Amino acid sequence: MAVYTEVSFDEAAALIARLSIGELKALQPISSGIENTNYFADTAHGRYVLTLFERLTHEQLPFYLQLRKHLAEHGIPVPRPYGDARGEILHTLKGKPAAVVDRLRGRHHLAPDALHCAMVGDMLARMHLAAHDFPMVQPNLRGLAWWAETAPVVRPFVTPEQAELLDTELAFQRQLADSAAHRGLPAAAIHADLFRDNVMFDAGDDGRDQLTGFFDFYFAGVDKLVFDIGVCLNDWCIDLASGRLDEQRAQAFVAAYDAVRPLASAELRLLPAMMRAAALRFWISRLWDFFLPRDAHLLTPHDPGHFERVLRARVETPWHFTRA
Repeated sequence: MAVYTEVSFDEAAALIARLSIGELKALQPISSGIENTNYFADTAHGRYVLTLFERLTHEQLPFYLQLRKHLAEHGIPVPRPYGDARGEILHTLKGKPAAVVDRLRGRHHLAPDALHCAMVGDMLARMHLAAHDFPMVQPNLRGLAWWAETAPVVRPFVTPEQAELLDTELAFQRQLADSAAHRGLPAAAIHADLFRDNVMFDAGDDGRDQLTGFFDFYFAGVDKLVFDIGVCLNDWCIDLASGRLDEQRAQAFVAAYDAVRPLASAELRLLPAMMRAAALRFWISRLWDFFLPRDAHLLTPHDPGHFERVLRARVETPWHFTRA
């Protein structure tokens, strides 16, 4: 999230007024993230998030918004999109597609322990089960085809050693995608970007943290479920400085997931390769954002070196989940 398109209070208020969620009282820009323009919008009725979509189109967005509506109806804690008098949940503001959704209560947990990882693993499995009968289909737009298209664009900016890693890993992932084992992996709508800052926790009545929601679904698409697990493990269960996996947190995450949706043997076998795939995806996207930035107020690009380290660690030290 960032601010690419500045929205005035009056412009936001005019949209909010059409949604029957109360008069706009406060509007605050959100500086984190990289894809969309986001504001916190407080009204007399509650707290919401206003998003203007900078890359996604009116044709692509119904998938993301309807997915969240579907998940909410199946008991998954996600921000619900709000419609106007005609029931339309996709709006237009400043000439760009826009949405208004619930603001989840709580906070991020940026230094998670094994219990937080287990909560995320459990809810991710429930989300995957809920998504199984979601009827709309859209591929993961940041999948293998995008990696192959974008790698040559960022390649001129990297060192020879980095270029070798980029080429080698992309070749490995292409070969993997062509295998019968990969083609047979279970697939459905996945989040594909469920990092620590896309999950909220709040204290329960007993004072312990409880997971209150997943958000920022704008990289979601239909892909292999185990890829979604790989994305999570590479963020929730690593040492951020080195990229090395914290096996205790990883074991807690996958065990909690597996207890809700037992992983198939092929998923267990290919999990290390899918963790590499997830690391490659985010290394390429961060290289792209860093070396080919777009103008944005408040935006600071992420360090691409982080996911280079994660990828090297996944290649050098593969990790396999073992059931207790």
